[in-house]
Amino acid sequence: MGLIALIFAVLMILGAPVAFAIGVSGFVFFVTSDVMPISIGVQKIATVSQSFPLLAVPFFVLAGHLMNESDITDRLFRFSKATLGWMSGGLALVSIFLSTLMGGVSGSAVADAAMEARVLGPQMLANRYSKGYTAAVIALSSLITATIPPSIGLILYGYVGQVSIGRLFLAGVIPGLLMMLFLMVAAFLIAKKRNYVIESAQKPTFAEVGRSAWDAKWALLFPVLLIISIRGGIFTPSEVGAFAVVYAVLIGRFAHKVMTFEAMKRAFGYALSDIGMIMLIILMSGMIGFAIIFMQVPQQVAGFLLGSISEPHLVVAVILLFLLISGLFFESTILVLLLTPIFVPVIKSAGVDPVHFGILMMTIVTFGSMTPPVGVAMFTVCSLLDTPIDQYVKESLPFMLAILCLVLLLLFVPELVLFLPNLAFG
Repeated sequence: MGLIALIFAVLMILGAPVAFAIGVSGFVFFVTSDVMPISIGVQKIATVSQSFPLLAVPFFVLAGHLMNESDITDRLFRFSKATLGWMSGGLALVSIFLSTLMGGVSGSAVADAAMEARVLGPQMLANRYSKGYTAAVIALSSLITATIPPSIGLILYGYVGQVSIGRLFLAGVIPGLLMMLFLMVAAFLIAKKRNYVIESAQKPTFAEVGRSAWDAKWALLFPVLLIISIRGGIFTPSEVGAFAVVYAVLIGRFAHKVMTFEAMKRAFGYALSDIGMIMLIILMSGMIGFAIIFMQVPQQVAGFLLGSISEPHLVVAVILLFLLISGLFFESTILVLLLTPIFVPVIKSAGVDPVHFGILMMTIVTFGSMTPPVGVAMFTVCSLLDTPIDQYVKESLPFMLAILCLVLLLLFVPELVLFLPNLAFG
């Protein structure tokens, strides 16, 4: 296993594509194995592709791009601004609130960060918010999409770890809302201290908020329909992904009347690129996953951790610390696919609910997308807003502290995560 990890690390350092690095590392295991023919490795790639639950990933990726072409983003932005734009640091609060709403649409942190950097970034800079503060708010608020359904990461975690995706979706709601609250408090306190302008002099009337909410009703309704349909047994997570695609097309074409053939063509083009990249990584990881199980890595890790630590919270805390460090260097999809088969058996042995752990894991590994040295969301936002990395890092520290405080709260108060899934599923 050490040789596989070494080859993977070297290839990543050399800048090889992620799927290539994973694939080569997996093949090394079969080439050097005395008992496992290489044909088994090829079979494992094919086996991963023949998964019905995995269909949820391409469906939700496509649905997210279709919804971006359906005028949903602009309507959610107007609703967010009408609701929070009048407060100090209003646009920062709008960004955080919009990330929460978009989490139920796009399911992707990087997509959310890129969208808000284009839509909200110029407005925040025009209102004399600092570049570092603007970039930090937009990038860190996109972390909310890691838990708010339909999170692509939660789908992958549920698929690889054999954990109920329906329970994971419900479990992510309260942590996502709490993250919104924690980040809003941090953003408001900083804006108040710096006397950032209030974008709207007057509080909106109930009628104005009502009109903007009605205008965005189809977007606001989607996450509710998603959860109700899964809990009610109407759709499986894969089927609800297909429903999301149909929903986005119908809303864009008949409700908002903006979905043209060109818009659909654009959405499919973006989706095919994203799906191809994600699915290739997933397929190649099938070999690594088999190698991990065959070499009994989960049992060895469990024996090491549980032999020296008896407190379940400390076991999870040690794992989260490892994931936090790993997330600084590797993309969240890679970590979910490679480490979920190792850590889920460990936390089960420690008596920790895998749904609870899944929310913590997705928050921590996605957090790496917002931090140096290789944070994808960080680089995306900073490049779009022409923000120096050092300014971003300095301004992001209060928001990072707020997120880590929330993770500790969720770790030691698991009822915050498990309340809704236990209420709905028992």
